[in-house]
Amino acid sequence: MSAERRPPAPEPIRFFGTTWVEHGGGYALRRAGVAVGGLAAAVAGALLLRLGYEGLAIAKVGGLVNVLVVGAVTICTALAFRRTWEGFVRRPDPGRDESAERSAPGLMAIGFVGVLLAWSLRALQEAPGEGLHRREYEGGGREHP
Repeated sequence: MSAERRPPAPEPIRFFGTTWVEHGGGYALRRAGVAVGGLAAAVAGALLLRLGYEGLAIAKVGGLVNVLVVGAVTICTALAFRRTWEGFVRRPDPGRDESAERSAPGLMAIGFVGVLLAWSLRALQEAPGEGLHRREYEGGGREHP
């Protein structure tokens, strides 16, 4: 009696479950929802950041503090966008610096607008992370860099 070989179970993707495999179960509507929802949340987040900046202006903390805050938020947003985008196309390096991993949640929290924009833009092309998951699913296992 030979054992029947079954393909590995697909890994679910946030907001999509396993609908990415066959593009069924409202897949297109979910993608549209993630794209629009991510963009709306990014706009709302940007408005909240502006409100915080206006609070600094009202407090008259000074030009240097304003420049530092804007610079920090801008850099964190760009890094969070890049980190999120790269997470959609490849798995993290297992040998990644441990201190960098511990600082990532803070970076991602400060740069949350970048994370939301990455989700929104990626959803215009595919379910965020679908390409990576599809390569792994069709290849029969997880890929490692």
